[in-house]
Amino acid sequence: MEKEIFEQPESVINTMRGRVDFDNYKVTLGGMVQYVDVIRRCRRLLLIACGTSYHSALATRQLLEELTELPVMVELASDFLDRATPIFRDDVCFFISQSGETADTLNALRYCKERGALCIGITNTVGSTVSRETKCGCHINAGPEIGVASTKAYTSQFLTLVMFGLMVSADRISKMERRKEIIDAMKALPELIKEVLKVDGAIKELAKELYEQKSLLILGRGYNFATCLEGALKVKELTYMHSEGIMSGELKHGPLAMVDKVLPIVMIITKDRLYQKVMNALHEVTARQGRPIILCSKGDEEVKKYAFRHVEVPATVDCLQGILTVIPLQLLSFHVACLRGYDVDCPRNLAKSVTVE
Repeated sequence: MEKEIFEQPESVINTMRGRVDFDNYKVTLGGMVQYVDVIRRCRRLLLIACGTSYHSALATRQLLEELTELPVMVELASDFLDRATPIFRDDVCFFISQSGETADTLNALRYCKERGALCIGITNTVGSTVSRETKCGCHINAGPEIGVASTKAYTSQFLTLVMFGLMVSADRISKMERRKEIIDAMKALPELIKEVLKVDGAIKELAKELYEQKSLLILGRGYNFATCLEGALKVKELTYMHSEGIMSGELKHGPLAMVDKVLPIVMIITKDRLYQKVMNALHEVTARQGRPIILCSKGDEEVKKYAFRHVEVPATVDCLQGILTVIPLQLLSFHVACLRGYDVDCPRNLAKSVTVE
């Protein structure tokens, strides 16, 4: 697993290779090119997935809504089927799965196919069932992922969905500046990931303080909320510790009652348009003797004043910040699991590919 975390600078390059023309600000996903006009005319986009793949969909929903100006629904495949969700012929449904063999995702795919929706696959495995049964799609090219807990596949799925949004919005003059900003940030991403990986030593020290704890809360909002859920899932998978990702805006609606000087709380606070709102949540936590461990933008002195511990990550464009903030949480769960003496590559009761409902 550690190897796969440290492969992420290369895996994101492989995901973008041959697809992003950085000089002309052009993105081309070959498998979807002939369906772009159909996608632009659709009623809504549905992103259907399970587990980590679901979090990658959640992480990019806001950007997809902004770039495509279409309603975007993110669905857990099992719940989507339980509700017998209405699907229309002019819907476009994405099925996201690292293995391409996830049972619930495949059942949802067949359900949408029967109802005439355009089905698009996003998978890491060439020749998988998802890639065979969908009309078109994209391979994320993250390379083989052996560890049960998904790391580099998450960042590559995230990036693939961002590239899809950039491709579909290429004809919008009003989005040109935003697209250029994102594509420039994508070019710098591999170097920024290498920079984030340098915090490994600091994360290891932090893990020594946390590994005997029984519970961990991870707070954030906006683009960082999916990072909270994904980080909490990694902690649960690898360390068997109770962990929960909570939206900062929901803090006063119940979770604030748990805050005290004992409970470890990780907060993701980066310099984006929601910065002030997340700072309000930080003040709420510190006013109740909470001791927040903060993932913050490099050079943010204001946040550090309130931090019990802090880890700095380099700043990038808001919609890609989640790729950089998730890596310290992947490293944290890895080090805590090692200190507890658990097998990080094969956590108990879990399989790499969930092929049953």
